[in-house]
Amino acid sequence: MANLKEIRGRITSISSTMQITSAMKMVSAAKLKKATDAIVMLRPYSEKLQEIIENVSSTTDLEGVSTFTAEREVKKVLYIVVTSNKGLAGAFNSSVIKELNSTIGNTQHEVEILSVGKKVYDAVRRTRKVYDNQSAIFDGMSFQVVSNFMEHVMKDYKEEKFDKVFVIYNKFINAATQEVQTEQVLPIAMAEKEGAANTDYLFEPNAAEILNVLIPKSIKTQVYKAILDSIASEHGARMTAMHKATDNAEALRNDLKIFYNKARQAAITNEILEIVSGAEALKNS
Repeated sequence: MANLKEIRGRITSISSTMQITSAMKMVSAAKLKKATDAIVMLRPYSEKLQEIIENVSSTTDLEGVSTFTAEREVKKVLYIVVTSNKGLAGAFNSSVIKELNSTIGNTQHEVEILSVGKKVYDAVRRTRKVYDNQSAIFDGMSFQVVSNFMEHVMKDYKEEKFDKVFVIYNKFINAATQEVQTEQVLPIAMAEKEGAANTDYLFEPNAAEILNVLIPKSIKTQVYKAILDSIASEHGARMTAMHKATDNAEALRNDLKIFYNKARQAAITNEILEIVSGAEALKNS
């Protein structure tokens, strides 16, 4: 029979773990509400911006309008990969890294990684060429921060240092569900024109200048949205993981309590038997 003191120690340890996982679950739940509000508010803006670009492009000859819409021979590809800086979030980080390895494992092109999150940086820094590490942006997350590093990416794309840019991230569905997405950022995907436009548009100053302003903003917004999606997904995944960890710890603690009570009952029974045997021995003597 196991030592009673050892079992009590394990029960105390598991109870402490339960307090930690339960606290982490509540913290993630609080952060999830704020992160969810941010991505829910941004998605309609991003979709409307893309719709405007498609509407304007449908009445405009895009040739020569923007470098960001032109297809060219692919020699080097940049992957913007978004994970978190922390673990304890189930398969949240590993699923993105697995998708990255699967994607670049099948490509014949030269690849560089822009890591957003320490987990992906630690996973690729020894085996892949890291273009940049933006893991610190979570400390002061804003559109301007994303805009700043995307300016460098867009500049290098213009200079043909990259021929395609993709973003890999977890798309937030709900607190229990996240989907790994791989989206093309550059060149920007434009809707194909199908005959004449159904609506006449008046542009001021002109369609080409409007596209030159909207397309860079759309690119930055797409990456910003991916990061916000990832943040919301992280808190949802961690909340779910900590909820499961708390339930598992509670089940283990209950099993140990039953085991402890049985061991204690057996010990008491043995002590009673020893007392009775001793008393009988004294009586017989």
